[in-house]
Order: sequence, then structure tokens, then C-alpha cells
Amino acid sequence: MDLHDKENLPAEILPVVIVGNGPSGIILSYLLSGYTPYLSAEAWHPNPLLHSKLGEQPHLSLLEQDLEYLCEGLEGRSSNPVAVLFDSLLLPDSDFGLDHTSPLEWRFEPERAVPHLVLGKGPPGGAWHAMEGSMLTLSLADWMELPGLKLKDWMRDKRRNVRNDRATPAEIASYYQHYVSQMSLEQNFACWTTVTSVTRQPGSKEGSPPCWRVTGLQRREGEVLGDGSAVPEEEPFSVLARNVVLATGTHDIPARLGVDGESLPFVCHSFWELEAAISRGELDPLSEPVLVVGAGLTAADAVLAAHHLNTPVYHAFRRSVTDPGLIFNQLPKLLYPEYHKVHQMMIQQQHQPGSGPSSAPPPPSSSSSPPSNPSSYPGYLSFPRHRVVAFQPNRKCVLESDSGERTAVQVSKALVLIGAHPNLSFLEDNGRSLGISPDEPITCRRNPIDVDPFTGRVEAAGGPDGPDGPGLYAMGPLVGENFVRFLKGGALAIASDLSKRRRDGWLDRRWTEILDS
Repeated sequence: MDLHDKENLPAEILPVVIVGNGPSGIILSYLLSGYTPYLSAEAWHPNPLLHSKLGEQPHLSLLEQDLEYLCEGLEGRSSNPVAVLFDSLLLPDSDFGLDHTSPLEWRFEPERAVPHLVLGKGPPGGAWHAMEGSMLTLSLADWMELPGLKLKDWMRDKRRNVRNDRATPAEIASYYQHYVSQMSLEQNFACWTTVTSVTRQPGSKEGSPPCWRVTGLQRREGEVLGDGSAVPEEEPFSVLARNVVLATGTHDIPARLGVDGESLPFVCHSFWELEAAISRGELDPLSEPVLVVGAGLTAADAVLAAHHLNTPVYHAFRRSVTDPGLIFNQLPKLLYPEYHKVHQMMIQQQHQPGSGPSSAPPPPSSSSSPPSNPSSYPGYLSFPRHRVVAFQPNRKCVLESDSGERTAVQVSKALVLIGAHPNLSFLEDNGRSLGISPDEPITCRRNPIDVDPFTGRVEAAGGPDGPDGPGLYAMGPLVGENFVRFLKGGALAIASDLSKRRRDGWLDRRWTEILDS
């Protein structure tokens, strides 16, 4: 959608604006477009308590039911009860490797549609379009799919053979983009937009209700040059919304250590910088070791990429290798053999403390000759429970253990891969007041946005207008849900709340007339 086309953009207050066009924004758009989940007449669910509850009011859609009641007694891998509920209904017992049919059937009911606008910096799919294209996703294909379009079936149409149940990020990005087209959601999406401000607007004396003003820039092709290319232009836009949904994800700003020397040119903060160095031929078996800082999956991907080149690797991280919070301790070994390999390396080849505070280990050997211990991995050394103290211009990095012992290591590059923060610069004080700890920056793990799990409403955004004022919602990684399979529950909670508020009369009369016409 071109926001500069006056015919596309209504002058009235839009019921909903969604900031972010990744899978969070896409699934919410699907639900707001009239696609409604009901209990199938032949439904059966392996959880007898949930099956019994679902059968109490089968004539009601899931959006109209009491989600809190349905969630009682359910357990799953998410701390969000609605996420566990919706995941259990879409993929019953999938954690046990079972392939039960979902008890839900989807009906298209256009009379339930809520006019909305989805804003995103790129094409539908969000950050998936920027992810590395060859690595396999962490989640199984079924867990990545959205209702109404089976990902495995779509993948079979795109490639000759599906060798396993995991896809590449490039395939997932393409799937999400195709999904928006397949489900006829394009008219709700305004891509290539950057939101610069979301501010609360008071009601007017003429009776218009309080709302949000969303402003920003949309990129589009401008003047055509003599060679046929077009100069991109950014045009400002401004829309009013009764409700705003924050669905931006958390991949915008790489997290930093905040130590001396972190801005030196050999210190990188993204996997892409490692890829660029590899493509330029800067890393090989004779290179000084690469230092990877972090114990998440991106850090593991960096270890694997360097290891594939036989480039030696130092790997430093704050946690113990046995820490149950370490992601590798939560992944089934058979499903994720490459990450299990990294975890083995972390455990088996740890740095042994030296005799002095400044002792440095020799560079790990990347010799191609077979190791004496068949279970070892040449060219790798881990530093559990260590932190980086400083990076030095001579490409030395100073590490410090929990006990205070310091070790200096010589490296060719340092990759700081400790997560990322969302860019909420369009909110006052970067949205800090919305977090569980209002004095801290918003982060996915340590300080997500505080929402009511059964409505998705931001707890701190009540405002002077009370419950009838403009609504602010958040979902996805912003509220701590990193996996696609669980962020769908946030969309269900928000769509359910908007549906209930609509029945209570929150939609402007003008929009009600449009929907009923």
C-alpha cells in the first residue's frame, strides 16, 4: 500500500495500526481480516480436560471464548498461557513428536474483519529477510508455519526434496511473503515504512475520541534517471489509530559489551560481518584465532562457520556449560546435531587456568591430522564463565574468569554475539516505561514489555482515558516470545480482546457503517 495515495488512506481514525510486518504482524493481520478459528465438529484433542472445555460452547469461535478458563491446567514450553493454548490447538502434542490433527477449523467471516494497517521496514516477513540464508532454522517446519498454508507443502513445491523437517531462513522469509499474498492480506500492508513517532492524541471538543498518531517515512521510487534506474525517495506519512500494536521484534540493534576497545575495527557485532570476512578470504587455517563472545545460537553458528574453514576459535561466554538456562541444554540432540556438536566442544575443550594472571593459552591447533582423542575437535578452545574486560589495538583481548583470573588472547577478529535490542525510538524514552523494570531498556530476555497475557494489552499504557482510551498492545519478541510457534498466541490474545471491545462498541460508528455496508 502506498501511504501517499489518498484513496488508500482513510481520513477517519483507523481501528488498528500494527508496527512490524514479521510473522507477529502477519498472523494478527490474518485474524483481523475475518479468518476465525472454531472447534471442528469432528474435533478431538489428546488433552481430555481441554477437549471437555472446548466442547462446552462449540458454537462460539475461539475469539469469543474465555481464554483464561481454557488455559487453566495447561503446561508447555512458553511462560505465556495463551501461547501454550494456541500452540496446543494448532499442533497437539508436537513436543512429543506426534502429528495429531488440529481440532480447529478456520472459517472466513468477512463481517468480523477489523480495518487495520501493517507497517514494516521491508517486505512481509520482517527480520527473516535479513537472516543468513543457508543455516537451518532452530524450529521444525511445522512450528514455523501460519494457519491456512502448510509450510511443508509449500516447500515441496519450491524444491525437489525436503530432506528434513527444518528450513532455511531464506525459505521461511519467502514463505511469509507468499502467505500475505495467498491470504489476500496485501491491501493491509504498507511496506518500506519507518515509524518515527507514536504519540497519544487527546479527544477533540467536537467529540472525536482520543487516539494515537503514528508518523513516519515511506520509501518509494522517485525520479527515473537516464539509465532507467530510479532514485529512492522517502515521503512522510501520518495516520490516526484507535489501537496500536507493537510487533517490531528485537533484531534491530546488536547488544554491546560496553568495554574498552569495543569500537576497534577488528571487533564485529553481527554474523554478517563474519560472512563478509570469509568471502573476502580474510580467514583460513593459518589465521590467528577468531574470538566468539556469547552462548546463543548465533554465536554457535559463528563457531560452526569458522570451524568449517579450519580457522581456530576461542569461545568465551558467561554461563557454565551445565547451566540449565543455556539453550544447548534445552535442545534434543537428534534434532539439532550441529548445535549438539558445539555444545560438546564447549564441554570437552575448556581453557585450563594458567599459573599467572596474564598467562595466555597457545592458539588452538587447526592441524588436519587426526586428534589423539577421537572425540575432540582441533582448533577450538572454550572459556566458560568468562567475560571480556577489554579489546586492545594490537588485537589482543583480555578475558576474566569468575575467580578474577585474567587471560590475554591474540585474535584476528572478535565477534560479539550476545543478542540484540529492539529499536523503539518512536516511543517516548525508547519505551522504557513499558517494561517490567521501567528503569531499564527493553530487551527480549531481561526486560520485555509488560503485557496482560490474556489480552496482550500493555500494562503501563492505561493513560488518563482509562480502559476506554486508545489501546496499546505488544506481542512477539518484545514480550519475550522468540519462537514463531508461540508468538501466534499473542496474536490470538490481541484479536480476542479487540473482538470483545468491538462488541462493547469501541469501533467508531463510521467504521461500523463501512463494515455493515
